[in-house]
Amino acid sequence: QVILVESGGGLVQAGGSLRLSCADSGRIIRTYPVGWFRQAPGKGREFVAVHGGNAAAIFYADSVKGRFTISRDSTKNTVYLQMNGLKPEDTAVYYCVADPDGDYTRAEDYKFWGQGTQVTVSS
Repeated sequence: QVILVESGGGLVQAGGSLRLSCADSGRIIRTYPVGWFRQAPGKGREFVAVHGGNAAAIFYADSVKGRFTISRDSTKNTVYLQMNGLKPEDTAVYYCVADPDGDYTRAEDYKFWGQGTQVTVSS
């Protein structure tokens, strides 16, 4: 059963922008903290950003701080990741996640995962 569905990935040149979206058909995004992880080829899953439900509960990985922005629209059951100033090292499969149990930077602590969307940044 697919719970979280990502969209918006693609190929972009370095310096460009993309906006990822993640939607669900139930109560996940309205109810739990939601975030994004990414996995580059040959590497483990890396924390990108999390949105805990209010402005004081938004955190980013140092590698994306100042370039990426996470937001959520609970009325649409959707979370977004606006990515500006993209770099080749941002190339990865990006996953939408929800409901962390413990450390929000640990992939193992998230209960819900999307299937991922590919982002490729060319130099």
